[in-house]
Amino acid sequence: MSFLTGQWRRLIMVNYAIDPQILQPYVPPGTELDLWQGTCYVSLVGFLFKDTKLLGIPIPFYRNFEEVNLRFYVRYNDQGEWKRGVTFLSEIVPKHMLTFVANTVYNEHYSTKPMRHDWSSDGEEMRTRYQWKHAGSWMSVSVKTDVISQAITPGSEAEFITEHYWGYTPDGKGRSYEYEVRHPVWEVYPIQSFKVDADFGALYGPDFAFLNQARPTSVFLAEGSEISVEGKRRV
Repeated sequence: MSFLTGQWRRLIMVNYAIDPQILQPYVPPGTELDLWQGTCYVSLVGFLFKDTKLLGIPIPFYRNFEEVNLRFYVRYNDQGEWKRGVTFLSEIVPKHMLTFVANTVYNEHYSTKPMRHDWSSDGEEMRTRYQWKHAGSWMSVSVKTDVISQAITPGSEAEFITEHYWGYTPDGKGRSYEYEVRHPVWEVYPIQSFKVDADFGALYGPDFAFLNQARPTSVFLAEGSEISVEGKRRV
């Protein structure tokens, strides 16, 4: 049985090129940075988690919630097979129990902050926004898109960013935990405009303060789907 099931919906992905040397101290043991056409990426991702179940059981008051995370991309050589994955620098959710479970069971880097989201559409354009409160101020990431989604082009940057099916996190003992995330291939909505209102240095530390002035290389809104997170193993 899957450890966690639910839906990830309306995933905003704001992607920045970054010097690989900045990320090296954060790379989980046994993995290496995964580049796309020679570029190293870090992504600010906001989405809505819906219909959440833990070991198949719906948990009252914890079924639907927002998440915003900062992640980058790694790969792991499993007996000659390269597995493409992500690792998280930080994940923000609105409920303390979610933070406790994720940090305890998966050794992740969750924190709890007030959050909210806005979705709207007038039939011609669609707006999606996620907000979180840090140090008394609301921060946000938002996009305005077309209302009809499109298939992701094979081999594209969008495919690289969205098609990672493994998660890796340090176990604190010189190795890493691996877990599988299962979902079908997503579609994306053409972006009309976007806005990021966040203090990366305050949220993620001085290594990432440069993102306050950086221009994203790309922005995507993925429709998302049902997902499952499988049990972890040490690698």
